[in-house]
Amino acid sequence: MTSGSGGHAGQGRSRVRRLLTRVRDASVCVYDLDVASEGALEPAARFEVRPGDEVAGHAVAPDLSRVVYATQHVVVCLGRDGGEVWRYDLLPRSNEKYGHWPGCEFSLDGKTVWVYRPDGMANRADQDRWVVLSADSGEVIAQAELGTVGHGGEHHRHPNGVDILLDVGEGQDGVHIFRGVGDGLELLKYPWEDRCLIDLAPDGRQFMTVYHDQSDVAFHSYPSGDVILELSMEVFGHDPEEIFFQWSGGYLDADTAIVTVGGETEDEEEWHRHYRVDLRTGGVLGAFDAHSESAYDIEPLGDGTWLTSGSGSHPVRWTR
Repeated sequence: MTSGSGGHAGQGRSRVRRLLTRVRDASVCVYDLDVASEGALEPAARFEVRPGDEVAGHAVAPDLSRVVYATQHVVVCLGRDGGEVWRYDLLPRSNEKYGHWPGCEFSLDGKTVWVYRPDGMANRADQDRWVVLSADSGEVIAQAELGTVGHGGEHHRHPNGVDILLDVGEGQDGVHIFRGVGDGLELLKYPWEDRCLIDLAPDGRQFMTVYHDQSDVAFHSYPSGDVILELSMEVFGHDPEEIFFQWSGGYLDADTAIVTVGGETEDEEEWHRHYRVDLRTGGVLGAFDAHSESAYDIEPLGDGTWLTSGSGSHPVRWTR
């Protein structure tokens, strides 16, 4: 199916607590962005991962009552006391050790858990599946075949609380972007197979992509996908034969995006640079010092602040 022009892009809803998860020291650490100030973040909660589990994906419920994490073989839900609430086995069990990383995400209301199953690369089936589970029981509510054979999938929750976007990467074969609508998983697919989803705008009215070959960056109206703004490397003052766009960046706020470019020096050392772009005019506002250690060490939060990994074990929040 192709993406439709209808949807819930402007639908209002009550503000949802902003929580972030990271895996640190065999635990899923949860950070509350609504109370965290500038500097190194301290976990609001920790959920200990089961011994031997190698976590591929992780997410937290909006009320901080539980987390889910995915390994190559199972999705596990843990309660605040650390006890296992339920588990969803990815069957049949895969014998493939590499190349497949499941992903998971809670819905904004916390009632469902969305799971990307890379069943093609895991040799479970000839294509991947997207599954919606009950957050209370782990039972399957809905599922859909994607027609992809991806290595991994990244979820992006739309602020309307109804839609979730899924970016499925197939390595050199391209990338696919899907839109799931409602718990019944009405599946819509955007028509491209060569654009990587980078971020959703904080107001949900547009999203950012980078071409798979890293030659341009574009901003699209949501939910239609129509291109609002497309930028080539020349706009940033670089030679497109030598410099490329990184699959990195995002929305610093509703009117400003962070775009990342990179290349190599004559000594073959990699370098990167972040830029601010005014989405109202399409103008490049100049280089942006994000204090990042690599091209991918930046996560804009949409409120004028952003995260980097920092030198310690927890993320660091910055502001302009």
